[in-house]
Amino acid sequence: MNTTEQSSNYDNLESMSTLDLLEGMNAEDKLVPIAVEKSIPQIEKLVDAVVEKMRAGGRLFYIGAGTSGRLGIVDASECPPTFGVDHGLVNGIIAGGDKAIRKAVENAEDNESQAWNDLREFSIEENDCVIGIAASGGTPYVIGGLNEARSKGLTTGCIVCNKGSKVADACEFPVEVVVGPEFVTGSTRMKSGTAQKLVLNMLSTSIMIKLGKVKGNKMVDMQLSNEKLVDRGTRMIMNETDLDYQTAQKMLLELGSVRKVIDQYGLE
Repeated sequence: MNTTEQSSNYDNLESMSTLDLLEGMNAEDKLVPIAVEKSIPQIEKLVDAVVEKMRAGGRLFYIGAGTSGRLGIVDASECPPTFGVDHGLVNGIIAGGDKAIRKAVENAEDNESQAWNDLREFSIEENDCVIGIAASGGTPYVIGGLNEARSKGLTTGCIVCNKGSKVADACEFPVEVVVGPEFVTGSTRMKSGTAQKLVLNMLSTSIMIKLGKVKGNKMVDMQLSNEKLVDRGTRMIMNETDLDYQTAQKMLLELGSVRKVIDQYGLE
């Protein structure tokens, strides 16, 4: 039996107090970063492989179903505003299409050929990278997509929460984060989902840093999409220069990014 399907370490949940439920879930959640830490060598290999292809003009695609697919979409959607990259550079694809983001699409994850069909709509190329996300490691949609992508010479990886899975076997760079049984038996949106989110954070952030999208520890290419971000960018410039707030903000709004201000005015 897969670890993700093993019986919870807790029972009679319906009889537990609210405090006991919360403390139990919290106790299980504390195990997640420990499991992620054990997988860092695998994550490192995947990051370096993806960076190499993206430097050569490739893109990154996440494929998944259900919670896993939604997590990939969340990570992909946050890359443009955070790092100022084009929306097509990092992409999240979910079994069942965009309507599955909000509502489950029956049997979508069981179609082994659909993921590759979905990827082909993006005119997939040899420098592109495909990462399958599947807590169980047995999702046919993800397995089929990875097998086809790998056969075409694309760089492939995955994030799974069981050892020795079919999804891991289908890719070159598997990341296996074994978090143990869920608090509610089989509910992989819990610890497994948290583990996947942590790994996705590490992947995309490390990739973007290595692609030069961060200076020091600052998001110098972030999109200025609201007042909070304009204020943050203004203060970044002030920290790098002797400019006052109004002047820094005026330059920022004129040029559109912290990096452009720094580069144009020779403030590196």
